[in-house]
Amino acid sequence: MTLTDPPTTAAKSGAALVDDLAARIRARIMTGEIPIGAQLRQAELAGDYGVSRTPIREALRQLQAGGLIEVLPHRGAVVRVPAPWEVREAYEIRAELEALAASRAVSRITRAQVEDLRAANKEMYDASVAAAADPASDTPAHRRSNDVFHTLITSISGSARLAKTIDDINATFPRNVSAQLIVTDARHREENFREHERILEALADGDAAQAASEMREHVIKAGEQLAHWYEQRSSTVFRG
Repeated sequence: MTLTDPPTTAAKSGAALVDDLAARIRARIMTGEIPIGAQLRQAELAGDYGVSRTPIREALRQLQAGGLIEVLPHRGAVVRVPAPWEVREAYEIRAELEALAASRAVSRITRAQVEDLRAANKEMYDASVAAAADPASDTPAHRRSNDVFHTLITSISGSARLAKTIDDINATFPRNVSAQLIVTDARHREENFREHERILEALADGDAAQAASEMREHVIKAGEQLAHWYEQRSSTVFRG
């Protein structure tokens, strides 16, 4: 594994240290630096963060309780591969929540925010096209822009509780997988861009019902794409 963040400081200890380590490991899983199916070796992680194995073990237990990793016979802790039905169920719930956010955002959104959303959608599209043409040029830009599009709408909705609930669902699955699908599947990339445009049009037109409907359909389709990806890999990721 490669380490992308600085070692944990010695100032942290006990529960605070475990929470910090769990957050750092989770971040590496969510970005795909530690991919699904990868083993999480305690000695290696302890070396990465300059700590003993004990807080690493507790951090892994925390991540296991959250469903992000699992412990398998003869392999130990690994990044868990979600079952396709879990993905579909989570995205069905997320679709309703984001539809509500889009509906609420209609009466609150400003012209400047519409343009911010439009810019984020274009950046996502352009960056993913560039990454598809040249994998070496792949950057987190398309992933970040896609998240910005959705999180900005949720923020505009004005409900912190709604935003947190959506964030909790998103934290269930590594974000890099859904972002990578936009790069590798040209048809999905085009559809994703156009669906965002339709959501934008409904927001700009002040049509709450249409904004909710477009967002709901968009998230459901994204969940189906992700579930299909996991279906293809769930039977092979641990082989060999």
